[in-house]
Amino acid sequence: MSLTPLRVGIVGASARTGWAQVSHVPAIQALDGITLEAVATRREESAREAAAAFGARTWHTDPLTMIQDSSIDIVTVAVKVPDHRDLVLAALEAGKAVYCEAPLGGSPTETQMLAASAQSGHSVIGLQGRLNPSVRRAAHIIAEGRIGRPLNARVVSTSSAFGAASTSAYEYFEKEESGASLLTITAGHTLDLVEALLGEITEVDARTEILWPHPELLDTGGQACREVPDHVDVLARTTTGAVVTADVVGGVPPEDADFRFELRGTDGWLSLTGGSLYGVQGGDLSLASSISFDAPDKPAAPATAASPALNVAELYACLVRDLETGSRSVPDFAHARHNTDLMAGVSQAARSGRRWTSANS
Repeated sequence: MSLTPLRVGIVGASARTGWAQVSHVPAIQALDGITLEAVATRREESAREAAAAFGARTWHTDPLTMIQDSSIDIVTVAVKVPDHRDLVLAALEAGKAVYCEAPLGGSPTETQMLAASAQSGHSVIGLQGRLNPSVRRAAHIIAEGRIGRPLNARVVSTSSAFGAASTSAYEYFEKEESGASLLTITAGHTLDLVEALLGEITEVDARTEILWPHPELLDTGGQACREVPDHVDVLARTTTGAVVTADVVGGVPPEDADFRFELRGTDGWLSLTGGSLYGVQGGDLSLASSISFDAPDKPAAPATAASPALNVAELYACLVRDLETGSRSVPDFAHARHNTDLMAGVSQAARSGRRWTSANS
């Protein structure tokens, strides 16, 4: 490992709220070989506050200035999806490694363009659930055939967002044009984890619903108009031949947050269970099986084990190794394009009432 840590600059690192505060920052702080060099937010007060709170050496109110700073090796984009495009392109143009939260773009067309722009550089898409230690161990068990041929899997994946109430700061989640929804975020993470375990999804039947069409805005007393689904049901088939049913549910109280993956094979079964108010990507999972198995690997950053930073730290640890060795192990922007195309397929199947089939099937 290099004696000089790789230096990260985060766009969207607020000291008071947000995903970067609870995941990216503690993940970076808990890992060797990487350090938080800079933060960028819209206002000087919040940028100064974040730098002081997180121990960053510099702060910026112009993210492009931070991106172009020669002291930055990795640019992390942790802002609203509609703001991803220009920041990602600027970071790629500056020759930085880029870690962008999922979904990468606000539409399949935008995602395709960003993925094409990143072909020669190091890119990371924030689909970190597939790197959870228990998920990796489960994938190994399945790949070795230890529970036989996979037959069918049942998945329940919940989120505390996309329910009966929200706030004006998050009203953009209700708009289809934002590209940020239960389908593209929670379902996207969920089906990516399914593919990590059972191979690429090749066929999809789906139903989506808007169960709360007018969520209350708690800070203003007004109502939003929800344009995107807050409930997604998927019936899918994967390259392993397994049939998968997935219920992706929004608006679950934080204390009831739940994730369950139950797989039956010809010679046994395994399950992954857990839950986080942030969704499956935001917490740890427990592995159980009808067969004996080696314990999952220890987390890359043990201090993050009980937090939303756990799986994000796994991604950063892989990125550090990739940058030091020239390997390519992280889910990149090409992977982001695949995930976006899959979610577009789910949406198409739900709207048309007809089965969607992957072009690769």
